[in-house]
Amino acid sequence: MEIAYIPSPSRGVYELFGVIPLRGYAFCIIIGVFVAVWLGNKRWIARGGRPGTVADIAVWAVPFGLVGGRLYHVITDYQLYFSEGQDWVDAFKIWEGGLGIWGAIALGGVGAWIGCRRRGIPLPAWADALAPGIALAQACGRWGNWFNQELYGRETDLPWALHITSVTDGREPGYYHPTFLYESLWCIGVAALVIWADRRFKLGHGRAFALYVAAYCVGRFWIEYMRVDEAHHFLGLRLNGWTSIVVFVFAVLYIVLSVRRRPGREEVVEPGAPDEDTDGNADGDIDEDGAAVALDKKPEDKKSGDEKAEKSGDKKSGDKKSEDKKPVSRKSGDKKSEDEKSEAESAKKS
Repeated sequence: MEIAYIPSPSRGVYELFGVIPLRGYAFCIIIGVFVAVWLGNKRWIARGGRPGTVADIAVWAVPFGLVGGRLYHVITDYQLYFSEGQDWVDAFKIWEGGLGIWGAIALGGVGAWIGCRRRGIPLPAWADALAPGIALAQACGRWGNWFNQELYGRETDLPWALHITSVTDGREPGYYHPTFLYESLWCIGVAALVIWADRRFKLGHGRAFALYVAAYCVGRFWIEYMRVDEAHHFLGLRLNGWTSIVVFVFAVLYIVLSVRRRPGREEVVEPGAPDEDTDGNADGDIDEDGAAVALDKKPEDKKSGDEKAEKSGDKKSGDKKSEDKKPVSRKSGDKKSEDEKSEAESAKKS
């Protein structure tokens, strides 16, 4: 008896105004990109960068990432497009699904490097800011597999089983593990982990991004083990399982070596960007009297300024005393001269 299950969409393409096709898979990818850029921009500004820099570099990273993701999928599943009875033109139909995250990250990183180089900012710092956003983008993008009724796991009778109804490409209707949902939830957890670790340990120099990669690989490994779609196997493991292991090892090694060589976090992530304080004042704060105070002013500068003010005040005070004293001396001398003259006249008369 059917108790509960996750239904699949009856179709993956919807028409806007009866003319414009809206594909669920593409819609999920687009939402993911916007989420990644939005969160990455907030984190970049918090690190001292300029607003809009993340979006400017994403203009390079996203197209490269899409091409890289598609290339990885086509190369690792070439039998779907180049075997007998298949149409190689389908390899270009990205809207029908099929993006490999490993290729998307690799080639997307090349695009990001180009964008960062043009802006004169370090790629590791930009990657750290974007890392949790990428994880959330994957969480959104995985729902595209739900629209296409693809990449599900083994059969199950659990209450959250995914009900597959399509018979396209050899699918058998039934109830399967919703691996798209598992990976989506895992990616949300990875994003939360990276945000927490970044705040707790002040990760820098690409370590936040490496943590995202390592954590994602752990989840991808066990989720990949549950999938039943066709894939290449080596020594009993799916290709993507081996890829997860290798990438995980490299990510962990990067974290360890990076901590030893470049501890701490970058002080400047974007040259020329104004520093923003928590109260919204650039390069300054508000003192008790409500006046703006420059935060970058050194204590020695302040002390020097105070000493100059004191010296100036002493000089003015000294000048005033001199002016007051001078006329007094003059008056005193005039009075003495008149008394002597009066005594001389009195003596003369007598």
